[in-house]
Amino acid sequence: MKLHNLANELSENAYPGRGIVIGKSGDGRHMVIAYFIMGRSENSRNRVFVTDGEGIKTQAFDPAKLTDPSLIIYSPVRVLDGKTIVTNGDQTDTVYDFLAQGKTFEDALRTRTFEPDEPNFTPRISGLVEGGNYKLSILKSAGGDPSSAQRFFFEYTSPLAGQGHFIHTYRCDGNPIPSFEGEPTPVAISGDIDQFTQTVWNNLNPDNKVSLFTRFIDLSTGETATRILNKNV
Repeated sequence: MKLHNLANELSENAYPGRGIVIGKSGDGRHMVIAYFIMGRSENSRNRVFVTDGEGIKTQAFDPAKLTDPSLIIYSPVRVLDGKTIVTNGDQTDTVYDFLAQGKTFEDALRTRTFEPDEPNFTPRISGLVEGGNYKLSILKSAGGDPSSAQRFFFEYTSPLAGQGHFIHTYRCDGNPIPSFEGEPTPVAISGDIDQFTQTVWNNLNPDNKVSLFTRFIDLSTGETATRILNKNV
């Protein structure tokens, strides 16, 4: 398997939209998560990440400028019984509720579809970290046709140290914006949490990036280290 350079994947794409990276640290001791959001409109850029229990939520940086909260205010990260859920929308809550009922990540996402933001029909991307394993998913329209929904699930068991996968909502910038295609991109994971965080943040397009969350989960103790960076400070 060819591992792609995460910095290059980010820096060479002016608008990947929202993105999830999950993998294992280079020393094999931690599970690694990154979630970032970008924005082109004033409403999308008017956001910050804030902590919310073991997870995070988005909120308006300037409440007076918030025009439509429906697709931009949500909880990207929630934790249930050591399972970390990360998504780009309110499907975080759907997954959380299903897991709490003893159902699965896949069960939850089969009840959801892409976002209703015509003409983009933004995909819903989701991830789940449980122990040393992880899953990713993307729910998307069929080539921009909202009459057909496509649901893809990817499962990674016992990932190798220094390896992960990157999935994002958009293939590139455009109008309408083309959805991500294919399997999650295999990427190399390196550095400690601060080095990893800076790699992601510094390679996101400076005009479009909004917020970044990263977390390292110690595989032996379950202890977590978290970083949050917001363009609006």
